[in-house]
Amino acid sequence: METKTARTRALVVGAYLNPRQQRRAEAAVTRTVDESRSSEARIAEARGLAEAIDVDVVGTEIVSLSQIRPATYLGQGKVEALATRTKDEAIDLVIMDCALSPVQQRNLEKAFDAKVIDRTGLILEIFGRRALTREGTLQVELAHLNYQKSRLVRSWTHLERQRGGFGFLGGPGETQIETDRRLIQERITRIERDLEKVKKTRGLHRKSRRAVPYPVVALVGYTNAGKSTLFNRLTQAGVLAEDLLFATLDPTLRAIKLPRGSEIILSDTVGFISDLPTMLIAAFKATLEEVLEADVILHVRDIAHEDSEAQRADVEKVLAELGIDFEQPGRVLEVWNKIDVVDAERALVLLNAARRRPSKARPVLISALTGQGVDELLARVESLLANERVTLDLALDAGDGQGRHWLYEHTEVLGRRETSDGALLLTVSVPSAMADNVRQRFRLAPKAARAG
Repeated sequence: METKTARTRALVVGAYLNPRQQRRAEAAVTRTVDESRSSEARIAEARGLAEAIDVDVVGTEIVSLSQIRPATYLGQGKVEALATRTKDEAIDLVIMDCALSPVQQRNLEKAFDAKVIDRTGLILEIFGRRALTREGTLQVELAHLNYQKSRLVRSWTHLERQRGGFGFLGGPGETQIETDRRLIQERITRIERDLEKVKKTRGLHRKSRRAVPYPVVALVGYTNAGKSTLFNRLTQAGVLAEDLLFATLDPTLRAIKLPRGSEIILSDTVGFISDLPTMLIAAFKATLEEVLEADVILHVRDIAHEDSEAQRADVEKVLAELGIDFEQPGRVLEVWNKIDVVDAERALVLLNAARRRPSKARPVLISALTGQGVDELLARVESLLANERVTLDLALDAGDGQGRHWLYEHTEVLGRRETSDGALLLTVSVPSAMADNVRQRFRLAPKAARAG
């Protein structure tokens, strides 16, 4: 008879500065932190993150702070109240939806007599479970080790000794701290070397794509916005797409054809989230370089979500940190997804809001689940890419069937006619980066090249 392992009982605590103190904190660090999110929405997201690691969330609690305490983050009275609750409800794990210092984490663990992890630790735990490829595993482990290195303290050991591998809920076990630090640093160095090889391999892949340069279109967006569902609809791929935060982690690339026959590479990337740990952005740089290389970036938004605008700001903040220029016309196109779950009145409001935007920045309303609006999206992508294309007039010998086949496979053929001597005149449209490659391949120089 099988015995089921009891799931870890967890309490999610949202410790948020009250609005007045939050505005002061934002002014002090000159950045916006969840400015338009309600505490209820933030705790709901934190609960979703906790459920993504399959713990038994027995409750949530919002704590409004007038100030952050250096020793425990929370005030003493709230620490004592939460300690009583964790004891009464037999809670094993307290998830704090904030960034804790190592000292704060250690002191809270002592007070609660339970394991404590913060938002960064929780996201890293999810990433560790989602990574499927060797590259993804390396990236997560690097971020995890950098995080863990500063938290080697002898504060909590009974759960740590249960650990059967890599993760936060178990911990590293009680060993000599200095030895651990040295071993961790050695492991970090090895992973960084391995990731450098990954970066070079990705660079070679991009170079080979440029040899027959298909435009690259990257999907980005807040986690659970529907990127993978859209990717599957466009490519008929079997990428995991669930109503789950960070359902997919490793990037996926597929070639697809646009309505007029031109081919592109579609790239699905990891979802973003508010307060994404800096160490994760750094660790996933090799993956996120695919976004930097993209000709067009599709920002997929869950337009039905109450915090859609705040999510948009979070994604744009990360993209800006990566060096994406939002002022470049036609580079980023917003895709307002999940239009099928809003009522007719709200859908009309969204449609009118989209129409008021300038034509080049006008969002496309779609449902990745039903396919509504997807044809319009592909047409917009094709239109954006056409702005960076040139039109070439080529003359092929009558017997050059191979060349004719190549052009039909790799370019958009706009027109063709035969001359009296049997030669074939083709007018083709190609990405500007591909034009020189076409000219070199067909030794008969083009009669004309013009912007397309």
